[in-house]
Amino acid sequence: MLRGLACALALLAVPAYAGLDDARITLVPFEELDGWEDDNHQDALRVFLDTCRDLDEPQWRPICALAQTQDDGKAFFELFFRPLLIEDGNAPLFTAYFEPELKGSRHETSVYRYPVYAKPAEATGQVWLPRRDIEEGGAIKGRGLEIAWVADPVDLQFLQIQGSGRIRLPDGGSIRLGYGGSNGHSFKSLGKELVRRGVYNEHQVSQAVIRNWVRRNPEAGHDLLMSNPSYVFFRKIGDVSASKGPLGAMNRSITAHRSLAVDPKYTPLGAPIWLEKDGAEPFRRLMVAQDTGSRVKGAQRADIFWGTGDQAGKLAGKIKDDGRMFVLLPIQRAYALLPEDQ
Repeated sequence: MLRGLACALALLAVPAYAGLDDARITLVPFEELDGWEDDNHQDALRVFLDTCRDLDEPQWRPICALAQTQDDGKAFFELFFRPLLIEDGNAPLFTAYFEPELKGSRHETSVYRYPVYAKPAEATGQVWLPRRDIEEGGAIKGRGLEIAWVADPVDLQFLQIQGSGRIRLPDGGSIRLGYGGSNGHSFKSLGKELVRRGVYNEHQVSQAVIRNWVRRNPEAGHDLLMSNPSYVFFRKIGDVSASKGPLGAMNRSITAHRSLAVDPKYTPLGAPIWLEKDGAEPFRRLMVAQDTGSRVKGAQRADIFWGTGDQAGKLAGKIKDDGRMFVLLPIQRAYALLPEDQ
């Protein structure tokens, strides 16, 4: 029955997949995926189902309907998908991100002095004021855009880099934050700026090092924070269980070690991804493309969601590795993307 459905799916029209004119695309058999046999494909299938319902193209709808009935994830993926290696000529880079937890308050206090802002209407669809004007110049102070206040400006900027997080309140409650937009300026790394200034060598820089240096050098530290003109705004997330991950680009909760932020120019959101991350701790796992990021650009560039809290942050910050990733697409779409000589 499954094979009959696979044949029927192959007859469906293949929608255009823009953005791949500059890419090299290679079909790779499942047996050539390193570690494929050892993964828990059923776990991956459950994560796939979290966002599959939002895929509304003709080739995805019947696959998603069928996925809800499967008890053998490995057979499902092997039967209805084909892995593609998509390359754009740039070196592969795989990093990780996390959901920070910061202590804060709904009201400004002597301890919690740094506001977490919602996006002002005039910041939509354009390059707007840089960070210095927003934080130092108080361009939107007192306009009712403050969602919460936190104690540390370095942690606030790290929160903005991650794009989502939780504010733990003194009464034991919390505020869940999701990405609310940006001021349109390009991101500039604080760590790279410290290296450029000759303060540290590249291998010495970490979030903890940056935080401690700013605290020891308040004036120079403030200038360092202002050197990144990019500013991220947030929105309150009120309908996500505390036990679930933050909302990704598909407006669904993402899952630690299974959700991936990708460049949607090359990788369609919702697609399964086989990831082979190398480095000190190799990582071989079937992921799902459920998020994006301003720093995630390229066909072989991805960010692994590592979880929530300080420990996840420490581990995520150590990941900066090469490897390969393969996009799993419905069979007919996969073959339609291949050059004629394959």
